[in-house]
Amino acid sequence: MQQIDFSLVDWSRAQFALTAMYHWIFVPLTLGLSFILAIMESIYVKTGNPEWKKITKFWMNLFGINFAIGVATGIILEFEFGTNWSNYSWFVGDIFGAPLAIEGIMAFFMESTFIAIMFFGWNKVSKKAHLTATWLTAIGSNLSGLWILVANAWMQNPVGMEFNPDTARNEMHNFLDVLFNPVAMNKFLHTITSGYLLASIFVVGVSAWFLLKKREEQFAMKSIIVASVFGILAAVYTIFSGDESARVVAKHQPMKFASMEALYDGQQNAPLVAIGFFGHPKAETPNEQEFAFKFEIPNMLSYLAFLDANAFVPGIRDLVHGNQERGIISYKEKIAKGKKAIDALAAYKNAKKAKKEQDAADALKIFKENFEYFGYGYYFGKDPHMLLPNVKISFYAFHTMVLLGGFFLVLLMYIYFLARNNKLQDKKWLLWTALWTIPLVYLAQQAGWVVAEVGRQPWVIQDLMPNIAAVSQIDTYSVQITFFLFLVVFTALLIAEIKIMLTTVRKGPEITENSTKK
Repeated sequence: MQQIDFSLVDWSRAQFALTAMYHWIFVPLTLGLSFILAIMESIYVKTGNPEWKKITKFWMNLFGINFAIGVATGIILEFEFGTNWSNYSWFVGDIFGAPLAIEGIMAFFMESTFIAIMFFGWNKVSKKAHLTATWLTAIGSNLSGLWILVANAWMQNPVGMEFNPDTARNEMHNFLDVLFNPVAMNKFLHTITSGYLLASIFVVGVSAWFLLKKREEQFAMKSIIVASVFGILAAVYTIFSGDESARVVAKHQPMKFASMEALYDGQQNAPLVAIGFFGHPKAETPNEQEFAFKFEIPNMLSYLAFLDANAFVPGIRDLVHGNQERGIISYKEKIAKGKKAIDALAAYKNAKKAKKEQDAADALKIFKENFEYFGYGYYFGKDPHMLLPNVKISFYAFHTMVLLGGFFLVLLMYIYFLARNNKLQDKKWLLWTALWTIPLVYLAQQAGWVVAEVGRQPWVIQDLMPNIAAVSQIDTYSVQITFFLFLVVFTALLIAEIKIMLTTVRKGPEITENSTKK
């Protein structure tokens, strides 16, 4: 086994994380705003009220600015699989490539066709045809997101495939298993509804600015009503799907689940840490954090994980060192089995090359018996604690996401109540809160992806391929150079988007409407 360059691994991970996090600044607003536009235009077509056309066109301009820059970052993200993670691309290309190809068709054919009609067809096609294009743009945007999330979910829970020992590649044998992977379904629903929530708060926050400036108040109030209702429904379902996602994680990625709650010792009737702050780490155990303060809800973690308050939730130590009573094997045993699978695969290839069919059959049998732990074999002779994710980051990211999600629901419900009763304009403190909640909802989005991706480390494919085996064997300096180049470019794009959006908002819907009339 070749020498591992951990510096290369870390920089490759950092570059991919940088690209993904910048990309995800743009995606959720696209997902949610597309449906808000479709709803607003539907009201316009039904009522014939030109005010709703003006409202739709204003938010459509902001959607277009965001959509264009999001596409640019997404293309770079897909290229990085081939440049920085070529071993991964070889190992799973037959599976991972399929949903990405479908996503490309959805994004560049369906969306690009109907988005053109949506933007430029106002006076060229009928109202109903234009509305249809708007709805199809929204549906296409969200379907393209489905395939990306299916690919990501497969990495978290690899199903519907078989490993071909002759090519050393995973090959898809059941597309429906990949598509309806339980991780994929929960991830898709939770992710898109959180995007709807972000877009709703974005619309409410920007509209609150108009109310604070006492400009376009009718436009702002109508926008707030639509966005707050859409956002309340999205927030409720985001919480519901998040609850279901926690059970899926507990079943398929127990180490991630334990890290999210910083649970080191498995427990029956395990409490949920609602709020907690770490003190000094324990020196005697790698990566172990000790709480300086925590507020717990009794039995809630067991119920959250298994819908049973008496259920046993394995902790980090149970998973690393094993728990014979609970049937949990240790990481050392998994590493030994993984090493046996790697050695058996090498023996199989050598036997096939030497045309020793019986030896090849024996080696293949050993390989199949141990394949589920294949990825652990790359850590043979190393400290099993290297397989732990960063517990502190996972814990704080998870709790930030959950607490902010609850806050968003309460805020939107209160804003809707006041808006319906025409009392919102006088609540300046609430309008300022809505405006400054926009960066908070972006923070919650990023925190959710940190939980998903940091929590599963070091796995690129859960249990089958760690990041040390997936990375391309390229020069570390080239990754460092491109990291900082991407940082500069992405930051410039973000600044440009914010500046263009602020300029568009300051102009307001009247000028936006007039400038688009032909």
